[in-house]
Amino acid sequence: MSSQTATRSAGRLRRKRGPLIAAGVAIVVAIAMAMDVTVVPIGSESSQSDQFSPEQYGAEQFPLIRDNVEKRAVPAEKLSEALAEDRNAAGEQYGVPGGIGPILPVRFTGEVGEGKSGIYTVNVEGVPQELTIRVQTGPAINGTALRDATGDIDFGQFTNQIEYQNAGAAINDAMKKQVLADVDTDNLSGKTVSVVGVFQLINPKNWLVTPVRLEVQ
Repeated sequence: MSSQTATRSAGRLRRKRGPLIAAGVAIVVAIAMAMDVTVVPIGSESSQSDQFSPEQYGAEQFPLIRDNVEKRAVPAEKLSEALAEDRNAAGEQYGVPGGIGPILPVRFTGEVGEGKSGIYTVNVEGVPQELTIRVQTGPAINGTALRDATGDIDFGQFTNQIEYQNAGAAINDAMKKQVLADVDTDNLSGKTVSVVGVFQLINPKNWLVTPVRLEVQ
């Protein structure tokens, strides 16, 4: 065999080896990746362990929120006076930051007035006549005042905005089950109620209270 022929043969051999080596490397990489992957059947306990459960979260968090609010709740007469004196100072002293306004804990007893869509006015003695106090009883509980009431729950604890919003809704749902389930919320007008709850200070003359405790006397 001439040297020229040998050179051509070696070149062809190198060209054949190239694709074979590349294919071999790809197979080795694929095997390594497969060995590093844990296959988890859909619906198994492991596949669900890291998923956020709003219902479970709400059930766990609401009792903590309720206890915190009850300890900090300010009588409506005292709170209304403090807000009239210095709104900002009262918000800092009694509430927690809440974006457009602080979230304030309050307690009061009064006679229930008219209701619409589950929201009732409550006539509370000792507060200014121009102050309207309302309490929401469902079936829809609006807002995130309960979620934001303690200042301990923030966006950074969740994966995304959807989880954060779902957490607020789930806490509201847990409150309905634990506080309002045994209350005849369709027939509260004319009755006397004792309420502990929270509201976001947007209009100091109009409070929309979300309860953590509501008792009909």
